[in-house]
Amino acid sequence: MPPTVLAVIPARGGSKGVPAKNLAAVGGVPLVARAVHECRASRHITDVAVSTDDPGIAAAARGAGAVVVQRPGDIAGDTATSEAAVLHAMDAYEAAHGTAVDVVLLVQCTSPFIAREDIDGVTEAILAGGADTALTVAPFHGFVWRAPDAADDLPTEETSTTATGGIGVNHDKSYRPRRQDRPQDFLETGAAYGMRADRFRAEKHRFFGRTELVRTDAARVLEIDDPHDLARARALAPLLDAGRPGALPGRADIDAVVLDFDGTQTDDRVLIDSDGREIVAVHRGDGLGIAALRRAELSLLILSTEVNPVVAARAKKLQLPVLHGIDRKDLALKQWCEEQGIAPERVLYVGNDVNDLPCFDLVGWPVAVAGAHDVVRGAARAVTSAPGGGGAIREIAAWLLGPSLQPV
Repeated sequence: MPPTVLAVIPARGGSKGVPAKNLAAVGGVPLVARAVHECRASRHITDVAVSTDDPGIAAAARGAGAVVVQRPGDIAGDTATSEAAVLHAMDAYEAAHGTAVDVVLLVQCTSPFIAREDIDGVTEAILAGGADTALTVAPFHGFVWRAPDAADDLPTEETSTTATGGIGVNHDKSYRPRRQDRPQDFLETGAAYGMRADRFRAEKHRFFGRTELVRTDAARVLEIDDPHDLARARALAPLLDAGRPGALPGRADIDAVVLDFDGTQTDDRVLIDSDGREIVAVHRGDGLGIAALRRAELSLLILSTEVNPVVAARAKKLQLPVLHGIDRKDLALKQWCEEQGIAPERVLYVGNDVNDLPCFDLVGWPVAVAGAHDVVRGAARAVTSAPGGGGAIREIAAWLLGPSLQPV
């Protein structure tokens, strides 16, 4: 009987550096879903479990094909360790499936460019290589320095003539050997760790026994801890995701694009004048994207619950058919697809709030805009990096029609 290999992705909802970080989209796919996809593509993973306390993350995990383990509050706070989440998920999985886990992996979805080969390598180091633990590392050639604390800066009888501030950590600062003359150092990537499950349960930490280093491509090493990291990941995604199957839709995947209005084509705010008239703001780039989609002969529709005539006015400006003031958007969408002879699985629907979820369930490509409700982003197959009213529709047009339509 083959060994049971469980990949656990800890993904709590309370990130402070980047709010809702684990649902942030890189390359149009939420971080937690990216990690699940790569784990499921591994040759050795039996199952993927996402440990979370957040309903949006849970929805994204299930949509990507993972099982969800509800994380208790006492291991979901800022001080909770990843090891605690993995141990809890492993216990929950064994209880639910009646089978012992042989190898458990800790996979961090905040490493957006982790690849299935990395996961295979960590697993094989234990299954075939005899290691007790393994981790992904990348070759590192830098000189590491440490700034001394105030006490270190105080001169002593021995150091008063030599103390100069910074301290070389992995080198003697008075000697600068060539890279090829130095020992090879490795940087822990933070992406994937593997452990023999029985010993991990006993030791309760991720390094014990013989630890194998699994080399990965340094170009893919990035951990998202703050908004700048997220911006870099999004900039790199078109290069590093090239050839990744199924991440974003193309023109060949789609016959129709259906657009919600408020919060999708607008920023969800309404200005009201003294006479009670409502005014909304839209993005000119979205108009360019919609015009390009129309030229590409895609069927287009604006579908909204909003009764305000501004919806019809915007649709007229864009030369799009519109159904608005609709109570049951899902029924209206289903009827429209039947009338147009369009298979729902070839429809891309763009939304932002919970009333869009029934439509998400109908179509093949549910897409959420950045800033959408967490549960909506979790249920989406793809997520834009631009917010509603900020160029999200033009971004989707660029997915379908090519980089010449990248958002401005």
